Amino acid sequence: MQPVTGEALVPTVTVLPAEPDVPAEPRASVWKRMGREAVAAVQTLISAAVYATLIVTFGFQVARVDGLSMAPTLEDHDRLIVNKLVYELGEPRPGDIVMLYYPLNPEKMFVKRVIAREGDTVRIVDGRVYVNDVPLHDDYVPPEFRSHDDWGPQVIQQGYYFVMGDHRNNSSDSRHWGPVPKKLHRRQGEGPLVASCKRRGSSNVCRADSCCQL
Repeated sequence: MQPVTGEALVPTVTVLPAEPDVPAEPRASVWKRMGREAVAAVQTLISAAVYATLIVTFGFQVARVDGLSMAPTLEDHDRLIVNKLVYELGEPRPGDIVMLYYPLNPEKMFVKRVIAREGDTVRIVDGRVYVNDVPLHDDYVPPEFRSHDDWGPQVIQQGYYFVMGDHRNNSSDSRHWGPVPKKLHRRQGEGPLVASCKRRGSSNVCRADSCCQL
């Protein structure tokens, strides 16, 4: 057994230096910082609103279809994404679905399918559409939606397009009010092709008489 000495063990205590007092931020400085943050937040909101306005005015917009004249491609109350820039960069092509001002009342918007463009000859025989004497490939029109009317032949004039609805026997279109111009001021009472439409949530880009409510 190890002998035990009579000396007491004294624990070692380390004393840490006291932390210096941090002076409180002056109240005026706090208010100034909060003011700068508030101004930055307002500037961000204003910038977002300006960008959103520019996008809606000049770029893209959501519209709603009212009517069945584009059925079955577009149904009543379908939502569309409207691309307002596409025809500033290119030309409408046959098959495009476009939004346009209604020629008889330019306060309204229609959505139609482009059937033929300038220089093309359009003829309809018993509901069958021919473009330059070639039958139109319009398998998107079901048999029960086809009409049996005759129209033309007519050569589409420069800068104009012939448009139709996919629901041929329930559509007011170029068969009734003639071809539409690509560019013409709304106040002149005729309807330019103003946008290309795509059904929202659909992967199919539709390249076609329903009223389109913005």
